[in-house]
Amino acid sequence: MQKKMFRSLITLFCFLNIFNPKAKCQFDTVKLQYLSDTIRKIEIIQAKDLRQITLSDGQVIETLAGNAIVKQGKTILSGDSIVLNKLLGIAEVFGHVHINDADTVNTFSDYLKYMGNEQVAYLKKSVKLTDGKATLTTNDLIYDLKTGIATYQNGGTVKNQNTILTSESAIYYSDTKDVFFKKNVHLKDPKYEMNADSLRYNTAFKTAYFISPTHIISEQSTIDTKSGTYNLETGEAVFNDKTIFKDKSRYMSGNKVAFEEKTNTIQIEGNGKLVDSVNQVMVLGDKILIDKKNGSFLATRKPIMIFYKNSDSTFISADTLFSNKRIMTTSEIVANRKKSGITDSLKLNAAPEKTDSIRYFRAYQHVKIYNDSLQSVCGNLIFSTEDSVFKLYEKPYCWNGNTQLSGDTILLFTKNQQPQRLFVYNNAIVINETEQGLYNQMLGKTINGSFLNGQIDYIRTKGVPSESIFYPQDEDSAYTGMNRSSCDVIDVFFRDKNINKIKFVNQVKGALYPMNQIPVNLQFLKGFNWQESVRPKNKFAIFE
Repeated sequence: MQKKMFRSLITLFCFLNIFNPKAKCQFDTVKLQYLSDTIRKIEIIQAKDLRQITLSDGQVIETLAGNAIVKQGKTILSGDSIVLNKLLGIAEVFGHVHINDADTVNTFSDYLKYMGNEQVAYLKKSVKLTDGKATLTTNDLIYDLKTGIATYQNGGTVKNQNTILTSESAIYYSDTKDVFFKKNVHLKDPKYEMNADSLRYNTAFKTAYFISPTHIISEQSTIDTKSGTYNLETGEAVFNDKTIFKDKSRYMSGNKVAFEEKTNTIQIEGNGKLVDSVNQVMVLGDKILIDKKNGSFLATRKPIMIFYKNSDSTFISADTLFSNKRIMTTSEIVANRKKSGITDSLKLNAAPEKTDSIRYFRAYQHVKIYNDSLQSVCGNLIFSTEDSVFKLYEKPYCWNGNTQLSGDTILLFTKNQQPQRLFVYNNAIVINETEQGLYNQMLGKTINGSFLNGQIDYIRTKGVPSESIFYPQDEDSAYTGMNRSSCDVIDVFFRDKNINKIKFVNQVKGALYPMNQIPVNLQFLKGFNWQESVRPKNKFAIFE
């Protein structure tokens, strides 16, 4: 019946429109009002007391009291009392306000003004919004039920299980479960605290998205980052934009840093940096893998390791750098404790502690070493904090001043980054370049050397036999010829980086050739290979 009447009205208005153009506007108004009533209509569901009041301007409002409930579409509004203006589509709810939005989001407050035509709710005092995953509390909230977006501007809190986030303002998206926090953002979790100017947080996956400079604090470390993600449930994180990690003994940074809490591992990519203040070592590389539990690291992609102490540093580069800890044996622990002055048997045999370990470092392939006192290249390197010995393998070469040492294996003993002693095993050869481009040479099975103030002071060559080529000088420093000799032992003494004296021991054989009569085929010992071209000339050569 109502539909027939509506069609009759349309026909009448169309007929009048032929003679009266103004009637078209009247028709549009009626049509819109009809659509508004059918689509945006707020229905009364229940109330203990219902009254209808006509205001002085002719508007009619309805008041509902006592467990009052109204409905618009799938949205249900309830409270102690409701004032409803159906014409304007406005409902004001007082006391124990509850909005049930399609059974997915529930909102509570002391007061609500609901604009039905726009489907926007303005809530005040003790506001609480929950989506089943998290709860948002504030004193002033705007909730757009049509878009599912809620906003507060005067401070609020979001609680997601044990995670609490506070900020001055925030925007909540109910469809994606994302909250964008702004101004003085603080996140508190049992394991971490975060402070930022802005932060995005997903309540469904418990994931924080860093969109501004963020400072993260835990019991053992701090993190400073500008962007990235962190899942507080799984403990997995990816940080970007020069992220910095700090703990009691380490500093780590890189363009991209991935962290896995379960395995306690960190992966750094792009301008990676690791500083171990305990062992006074710094590692640089485009990719660094760190196992915090075991205290190990693996660095690749042009890695560099720097041992620093006082004003002197040792720079090492290789294709791959690795470091780990080795727990001392019982006998090593006891011996180490005795050195510390412990005599009590109970303390000597006590259980191992964290300090009862030895840190070692390894470098693989294309190894280069630079120190102001000594430079080296080799194929494989091992260094241990136990004895501060560099062990060089696979065609090792060492240079000190204008002297080169090489052999199958070289052991370099250091103290405070300065060379103290040196051992060369098998095919050991020493080459000393003179100012005139001549080469003093010593060849043997082994070479033992010592240093004084960072410079070679003494070398002993042993062999069966040992061989040498030496260019003696007269009082005017002019070279008098070439002395080629062999014996069991050759002792060489240095002064100002040059050979000062040579001593031959047991079964000495040799010949002195005048400078103009030196046989070409006798100028070099077997295995002579002057490698000055591959010598790192300065620390910058390590970075090439």
